[in-house]
Amino acid sequence: MAPWQGKLVRVDDYRWKIPQDYKEGMRVPGLIYASEEMVKSICEEQTPEQVANVAFMPGIVGHSLAMPDIHWGYGFPIGGVAAMDVKDGVVSPGGVGYDINCGVRLLRTDLREPDVRPRIANLVDVLFRDVPSGLGSEGKIRVGQKEMKELVVEGAGWAVRRGLGYDEDLSVTEENGCLGGADPSKISDRAAKRGMSQAGTLGSGNHFLEIQVVKEIYDSDAASVMGIEEIGQILILIHTGSRGLGHQVCTDHLRIMEKAVSKYGLKLPDRQLACAPVESSEGQDYLAAMACAANYAWANRQCIAHWIREGFSRVFGKSPEKLGMRQVYDVAHNIAKIEEHSIAGRRVKVCVHRKGATRAFPAGHKDTPRRYREIGQPVLVPGDMGRCSFVAVGTEQAMAETFGSTCHGAGRVLSRGAAKRTIKGGDVVRELESRGITVKAESMPSLAEEASQAYKDVTQIIDVVHSAGISRKIAMATPMGIIKG
Repeated sequence: MAPWQGKLVRVDDYRWKIPQDYKEGMRVPGLIYASEEMVKSICEEQTPEQVANVAFMPGIVGHSLAMPDIHWGYGFPIGGVAAMDVKDGVVSPGGVGYDINCGVRLLRTDLREPDVRPRIANLVDVLFRDVPSGLGSEGKIRVGQKEMKELVVEGAGWAVRRGLGYDEDLSVTEENGCLGGADPSKISDRAAKRGMSQAGTLGSGNHFLEIQVVKEIYDSDAASVMGIEEIGQILILIHTGSRGLGHQVCTDHLRIMEKAVSKYGLKLPDRQLACAPVESSEGQDYLAAMACAANYAWANRQCIAHWIREGFSRVFGKSPEKLGMRQVYDVAHNIAKIEEHSIAGRRVKVCVHRKGATRAFPAGHKDTPRRYREIGQPVLVPGDMGRCSFVAVGTEQAMAETFGSTCHGAGRVLSRGAAKRTIKGGDVVRELESRGITVKAESMPSLAEEASQAYKDVTQIIDVVHSAGISRKIAMATPMGIIKG
């Protein structure tokens, strides 16, 4: 892919604008959050062109936004955020992605590094056995057609009501683990069938389960509210999504949207931006199906969190309660949501697309969980398996600039194919073990795909969003044990 030769105007140290006159047909400017060093690598591929293309979409307001972890995606860039006025705007499956509600869940514990280090190999083995992972992996629970309909409507609550977790988990999950408007009749039989066998599975690709050690606390008061109390504390991070069900929902509705583009006479610079008016039957059907997939993902992470608690309990001989295994938060990365935001001094109902981006609502916001109302909504930003991850909070600046959105992770710099051609999985294992990190995966090629060299440095990503004021970093943790799909 040739370097991007477009027009980029520096606003300040962390904001770069693509002017609205860069391409005829742009309805708003583009805005990329990045350091000067990052901008050079971002322009090495055509990703800014995708930011400009999103600015063509009917009803878009504000800016076509890109977070510092931006990289090439289907239609929208991964790391892209765009809000469309519900009255005259569109919804686009490409603005959500194939892995609907790919997201992260963080658990805290009362354990400390000396408690876990001697047992880390055993713990990783137990969790690898208890949490199904890998391409096409099948879950420990079997869900029939009737239960599948209940699951995609109820989300994480479906799992909690079956004893797989606690009501408290729901109170610290985005949308309480259940996005409204889900309609099982809007997902295909193929999508439902793919979901039936995969409930409670980690999956493959960049999905992971990570046992972490807190290494830095930047705001002890806010961290304490989250239950993160000291250096050396053990956390567990879960990263997975809606598996085959979400992928099928996206595939099915992209076909429908491609026809809708012609039906509604929409002019788009890229067919991958296929969309339909939010209030059309096609738009409403997609949102209803997407909500089903989002709820499936929340139920999926809920089941996995329960089995992690059980695994820890067996290894350490104490109940999850006595181990202090409470949920910090669960946040979606790939989703479109109807929200109200202030635009040019008036409240507007918009459809916010976050693709590889995290909701980052501030302190005092009605949708920030009650537990975090005084500090802001937790933002979970995983890095690659060789570096670190961050916990942050949302800010008023994010509400003013990015529709309450921030980055979601490290962002790829090497494609999966390129990583496998240049990196050997065995070398990754040896390198991680030399640094005290125990890793287990279904296959060696999958480890090569996910090597640190394939990703941007998440520390640089978090520094940009922190310095730009669209989220505020609270704590940092490094991996001790990793399970990859």
